[in-house]
Amino acid sequence: MVSTPAVESDLGWALGVVFRGYVRAAEGVLADLPGGPRGYQVLTSATAGEACSQQTLAHRLGLDKTVMTYLIDDLERSGLVERRPDPADRRARLLSATDVGKARLAETTESLRGVEEQVLAPLAAPERDLLRDLLRKLATRQDNPVDPCAEAEPRPC
Repeated sequence: MVSTPAVESDLGWALGVVFRGYVRAAEGVLADLPGGPRGYQVLTSATAGEACSQQTLAHRLGLDKTVMTYLIDDLERSGLVERRPDPADRRARLLSATDVGKARLAETTESLRGVEEQVLAPLAAPERDLLRDLLRKLATRQDNPVDPCAEAEPRPC
């Protein structure tokens, strides 16, 4: 007879519990940032020094192009990012963070590190690092060189 595993052994359940805990804890940190968590991801990408097109960034973050436009509008109105014409394609705009945006990202990232430490508190430091590395590997599909969602010729971001 095969025993039914406890819910605690289900990956979906575990990911959901950890994700919901992180979201609840991060809400306060991201509440006044335009776009909340999505705005943070856009600002992080725009600050990385790798200016890329809105379309490429939307694809990379898994956001609808229309949502991305409104999100960038809000971040731009707040003085956190700016759009510049792409010298390689005059129809496209490259996104980059302003100095104010970089400073805001540094503050927000520091606060989010505290949230991460709270959520990951049951793990020892090496386990936290390992979990982050494994999740990054899954999220970026490093183990799979062919990304079925990728554009035929994606621009670097």
